[in-house]
Amino acid sequence: MNSIPRRSGSKPSVNTELRHSLIRALAADGQRSSDFDLNPGAPAPAPQALRPASVLVAVTARGTVLLTKRSARLKHHPGQIAFPGGKQDDTDPSPQAAALRETEEEIGLPRAQVEILGNLPSHETVTAYRITPVLALVRGTFTPVPEAGEVDEIFEVPLAHLIAPANYRVEGRYWRGQLRHYYVVPYGPYYIWGATARILRALADRMAP
Repeated sequence: MNSIPRRSGSKPSVNTELRHSLIRALAADGQRSSDFDLNPGAPAPAPQALRPASVLVAVTARGTVLLTKRSARLKHHPGQIAFPGGKQDDTDPSPQAAALRETEEEIGLPRAQVEILGNLPSHETVTAYRITPVLALVRGTFTPVPEAGEVDEIFEVPLAHLIAPANYRVEGRYWRGQLRHYYVVPYGPYYIWGATARILRALADRMAP
């Protein structure tokens, strides 16, 4: 994984129109997303049973979104594509702080290079998490460092690909004896699905012209 050299004596600027587009998306009307959108008959966990977590939807100045491929050795969700992030610890003062901490640990992105724009509506999962997607811009460049044992790969996907509804489709598989439907948004060799794809689809709906 290579970084783009930083220009000496200058700080790469973030495209103004990109920032405005993301801010407009945060302010746009939109439905709260969940793993149950396509599975209305599936039993949902009680609200009090949901554990807080947060992820960073990190958009670079190049107009790409940072994603990870989880380690194949993990017990939960091995090899899946995910945003950097994780559960909110008691020591995290906010979902945004948790997303920044987890992202720095997982991919080596310094929190000082992250400009948080705001939170998208929370996403409830079948594994009893309430995920807060934190939408942010990445300033400058950095050298990705995958967390050993947690992350196998860090890669980027063009935002334009992820906000095009035509790139999404609905698939299904059996999980715990029931057929579960979910969104997928493939990109090259990467199979982006589940909660990650659903959160991205919610962003795509907000950014629709």
